[in-house]
Amino acid sequence: MTRPFVIGLTGSIGMGKSTTALLFADEGLPVWDADAAVHRLYGPGGDAVGPIGELRPEAVHEGGVDRTALSDWIAQDPSALRRIERIVHPLVAADRAAFIDGADADIVVLDIPLLFETGSDAEMDHVVVVSAPPEVQRRRVLERPGMTEARLDAILAKQLPDAQKRQRADDVVETRTLDAARSQVREILSKIRKRLSDA
Repeated sequence: MTRPFVIGLTGSIGMGKSTTALLFADEGLPVWDADAAVHRLYGPGGDAVGPIGELRPEAVHEGGVDRTALSDWIAQDPSALRRIERIVHPLVAADRAAFIDGADADIVVLDIPLLFETGSDAEMDHVVVVSAPPEVQRRRVLERPGMTEARLDAILAKQLPDAQKRQRADDVVETRTLDAARSQVREILSKIRKRLSDA
């Protein structure tokens, strides 16, 4: 089978990306989730457990990676994140490649929070950015358990600003309401399917 058409789905925290990924799944598209892939790699028996254990033995508990211990280490040691990423990024890339190769579909969606920040947008056929007004974004995120203004600001500081993501997108899905987002997803898919059938 030929390689499927790859949609890269991204958006800053609180923009409604997970919901939009589900809307693509509702349309019958296989969706790969970068965060879920990391959870698998860190879980008991996951491919990242051994290498992380060699790097930082106290970060492994009961056969899996303890994310809190990793976060603590990153907070103490400026070089820790780079060393962890050297292990995890190739494993995530392999997981993603296996998903694309195994997909029985003409179009797949890759849900990647840091798509632009990691340069992964270059590997996509089409990039969809999920967005919402800043006040909606803040309200959604601050409703999450344990979230504070300071934590939100720290997260946003690591993410490319929404305006820049929107500029670099092939399409933008506005998530003010679920129905509006669903109709935008359907519109994007019909445009892509038309393009593929005309090719």
